Amino acid sequence: MKNKVAYITGGTKGIGFGIAKALHDQGIIVAISGRNKKDALEAAQKLSTEETPVFGLGSDVKNFEDEQNAVAEIMNKFGQIDYVIANAGVGIFKPVDELSLDDWSAMIDTNLTGIFHTLKASVEELKKSEGYFITISSLAGTNFFEKGSGYNASKFGAVGFTQAAMIDLRKYNIKVSTIMPGSVSSNFNGHEPSEKDAWKIQPEDIGQLIVDILKMNPRTLPSKIEVRPLKPNS
Repeated sequence: MKNKVAYITGGTKGIGFGIAKALHDQGIIVAISGRNKKDALEAAQKLSTEETPVFGLGSDVKNFEDEQNAVAEIMNKFGQIDYVIANAGVGIFKPVDELSLDDWSAMIDTNLTGIFHTLKASVEELKKSEGYFITISSLAGTNFFEKGSGYNASKFGAVGFTQAAMIDLRKYNIKVSTIMPGSVSSNFNGHEPSEKDAWKIQPEDIGQLIVDILKMNPRTLPSKIEVRPLKPNS
């Protein structure tokens, strides 16, 4: 996996940062993006080593031009993209009658349209590398719950989009998978991780899962993976 290049959206903290660390530990060159370029640069600096650099860049996945520019920057710097992990996401949890138009748009535009933007911007490079496109969805993409109408809609859509894209792109030897975590100890939705989150999936667990599927024999494609804590908090 050395000298492969990975692009991770929403990689400044939480699951995205955990994935970036796991890939970096494998010798993969990693580029991470975030809406705030300063945050992305700081996160990249925490991981970067002289032997294996980490590249931070600013991109809001809601903006297709941002993703085009991000991919262009990576190509200019490294000349290839082998793995793309569409991780950027937001969650706003309210009863449907209290969900605002802005709330709805924030989730659909980031969690669903943002994935399309990331794939659309990178797919021609993935064809060249016969690479891997992975989306980070959620168990909320198959299990609906109270106050989750907008989030459920975005994640159900993300799962459906990824599975259809898998069928479209496998003829190019591009692998496409979606990972659907349950409760993760992360900064998602303003949460501050603590010792109370020890029962939850940890970001590095998702990172390890990504490494494992990237190492699978090319003949095999784990197209949809559900992952949950072994023992839910009671």
